[in-house]
Order: sequence, then C-alpha cells, then structure tokens
Amino acid sequence: MSIPKLTPSLRWIGMLAVVAVAAPAVAADDAAQLQLGKALFTTQAVPACAVCHTLKDAGAAGEIGPVLDDLKPDAGRVAAALRNGIGQMPSYEGALNDAQIAALAAYVAKAAAGVR
Repeated sequence: MSIPKLTPSLRWIGMLAVVAVAAPAVAADDAAQLQLGKALFTTQAVPACAVCHTLKDAGAAGEIGPVLDDLKPDAGRVAAALRNGIGQMPSYEGALNDAQIAALAAYVAKAAAGVR
C-alpha cells in the first residue's frame, strides 16, 4: 500500500493547522512566564527588584538602580545582570533558578519596552 503524496497546498494547510493548535498553548505559556516574572520583580526575589529599580508596569519606584523604563534592556542583558550582578546589584545566581531568571528577564524586557 502506498501513501498518497500531498500537494504543496495541502502541506501548507496541514502546517497551518498545527500552528493554530500550538499558538494558544504558547501564548498561555508566555503569559504564565510574564506573570511569574512580574511576581519575582515585585515581591518574590530576595531582595525584590522593585526595591531598587523603577519600572512603571510593576508600580515600582526604586531609586538605587537604573530606571528600567528608560534603559529598556533586552532579556539577555537582564539575565546576565541577574546571573553576574552589576554595580551595586548582587548576583541572583543560586537564589533564582534558570526558569525564574528567564521569566524575570522576559518580563523586564517586555515591560520596559512598553509592549504589553
């Protein structure tokens, strides 16, 4: 028994169907990651980022660290600062796991860019 070949248009329809099913799950995962990142920023990280940093989306008005709304760091820059510390900011390596660092970095990058 041979398997019928799909025409290019049927292949595209199949790929679009897979994307349509997967997209809501990805969006839900992104929303959960951003929610975790915001919780870490405001209260759950020790010390909480909001103690030192200003970030409008988080309602934070810290006066020690840079104003993240002005700095607009990308997620890579935030993750590096969290892992290594920078200036007066301590390293969160060991205090936060990789998933928490990724969530916090994604949240700060998105919130500081004003994309919400």
